Amino acid sequence: MSATVTGPDGRPRCSWCQAAPEFFDYHDKEWGYPVGNDQRLFEKLCLESFQSGLSWRTILAKRENFRAAFHGFDYDKVAEFTDADVERLLQDAGIIRHRGKIEAVINNAARAQELVAQEGSIAAYVWRYEARPEDLPEPQTASTSPESVAMSKDLKKRGWKFVGPTTVFAFMQAMGLVNDHATGCVMREKAAQMRQDFTKPE
Repeated sequence: MSATVTGPDGRPRCSWCQAAPEFFDYHDKEWGYPVGNDQRLFEKLCLESFQSGLSWRTILAKRENFRAAFHGFDYDKVAEFTDADVERLLQDAGIIRHRGKIEAVINNAARAQELVAQEGSIAAYVWRYEARPEDLPEPQTASTSPESVAMSKDLKKRGWKFVGPTTVFAFMQAMGLVNDHATGCVMREKAAQMRQDFTKPE
């Protein structure tokens, strides 16, 4: 299968965009661009954990519902959720009603607070796991990396849940820690420039 597909404007995009019409907009405006905002990073880790076993299309379609249900993924607020909130969320048809994943988000919010206290920010922590470009395989040929394995292992040691190496690698792709836009994709150069201009959090 070709690494690219023709987009609505006639220019090539990553081939996964053809799976759903809404993917082109997500791909062009968000995917692969570096993020240094803790709330957005926490949100993406949570949404990737919800995606486990499902399609990203399902999660993307429900993203605004997830944001409403979890207070915009403000981890300080989510960390205060109680068993009553879990039961409330299990009745919310707008999200994925999976008890284990809902409880994992609440657990991970508390772990995020601990991480920020220890490391300064979620952003400072995750960007330490950025791979050197020369160590990366060809774009979109891997589902994990040594860095995603290392981050997954460390997060699990810190008590995080639903953060396996594949989930973490998908997070890294989306949040710009790697530029995994396909060779030939018109957005690869834009992502590379944004990564070059990005000031890594410390």
